[in-house]
Amino acid sequence: MRTIHIAASREYDVHIGPGLLDELGARAAQVLRGRNAVIVTDSNVAPLYLDRALASMRAAGFTAEGYVIPAGEASKCGTTYLNLVNDLAERRLTRADGLIALGGGVVGDLTGFAAATYMRGVGLIQVPTTLLACVDSSVGGKTAIDLPAGKNLCGAFYQPWLVLCDPETIGSLPDSVLSDGCAEVIKYGMLGDGKLLHSLLDTHIKDQMEAVIARCVEMKRDVVEGDEFDTGRRQLLNLGHTFAHSIEKLSGYAIPHGSAVAIGMMRITRAAVRKGLCPQDCLDVLQALLKKYNLPLETQYSPEALADVALSDKKRKGDTLTLVVPCAYGESALRPVPVAELADWARSGLDA
Repeated sequence: MRTIHIAASREYDVHIGPGLLDELGARAAQVLRGRNAVIVTDSNVAPLYLDRALASMRAAGFTAEGYVIPAGEASKCGTTYLNLVNDLAERRLTRADGLIALGGGVVGDLTGFAAATYMRGVGLIQVPTTLLACVDSSVGGKTAIDLPAGKNLCGAFYQPWLVLCDPETIGSLPDSVLSDGCAEVIKYGMLGDGKLLHSLLDTHIKDQMEAVIARCVEMKRDVVEGDEFDTGRRQLLNLGHTFAHSIEKLSGYAIPHGSAVAIGMMRITRAAVRKGLCPQDCLDVLQALLKKYNLPLETQYSPEALADVALSDKKRKGDTLTLVVPCAYGESALRPVPVAELADWARSGLDA
């Protein structure tokens, strides 16, 4: 097992190792004051892991119940959020008790936002069951729900009490969901670790899962500890995300997050190469990795449509939006861009 300590406004540990799901109760008892907990999960994960998680919690002396939401991005909405917090009130959950997010990014974001706002804050444990959630959304304290205007527009910064990443849960993922998570892993390499990119090319991620998760969490730790509230360097973690969120919304969230991020990274990297801001080898390696892990490279949506949806992006400040732009192999930088130029960036990144 590997342990990574996060020294944010609330300090906590991220444990990574096989068998941690069955240790949930014992580890939850170390961080939660109360002995009541609700495990929030979705209709895909519940049949696989909810009973094990509940058994572990009850064996450690918790009164624990499950709360199952429909799988998919559509559940990360105001209606599901209000139903959840009303359920917590009916159960008379107290501030000493806790919520446990058992699932992928949708479950983690929704449960985290509920934990941040119910009674102005209750205990939160993240138990990610997808690669994407392990390396990204479960760590760092970003919680949110979507609004009709765009993704993650209603949320809060709320660090968890504990994160347990059990790589064995990832082994049950369909290949398409695993590929989706690989996009976020590749993102970390593009941001600042050329060795990680080479490792992913040379050795399949399935053969180095624990090490890859740990490396991505370490990189996110370093960014979050220096910029917890996303006012500066943490925005680098949004490489590919400006156009990715546009693609997700335009598709009605039929295109999953990781696939959208893959397309977004290709679009911004191609544009950077054509604008003379990034060398060709950076684009070549990115394309090779996305192909290796069966991720898409292009979208049907026009540059104008992508730019229009991006006007609701959280990184927009007045008439300027901050793009994350690759500038070297394993290196990216923040670049403020007038919103009037967004369509040009999207157009410059089109496949010739």
